[in-house]
Amino acid sequence: MDKQAGKSGFLTNHARVLLVIVRAPDSRLRDIAAACHITERTALSIVTDLERDGYLHRERDGRRTRYILNRDGALRHPAEAHVPVRELLELFAAHSSQR
Repeated sequence: MDKQAGKSGFLTNHARVLLVIVRAPDSRLRDIAAACHITERTALSIVTDLERDGYLHRERDGRRTRYILNRDGALRHPAEAHVPVRELLELFAAHSSQR
């Protein structure tokens, strides 16, 4: 049995989706959903939120979608508004590359 089941997580699904996209900007929604353990519908909703809030925008590349991150944007919550998105992404990207 998973010892973490039912416990609060540190990162939100929005942060997880953003981190999947930073690692693979041409990911399909299906892949994003699988990596985050969420449904495709939830992944689409989150990507739409992230685009609306200025964290990323989508570009079509033939039949595929490529996500372009706004790394210079600031985090939305007032407590973290001074932190550029770039710093959060670099922190987690550095960690994942050390594995």
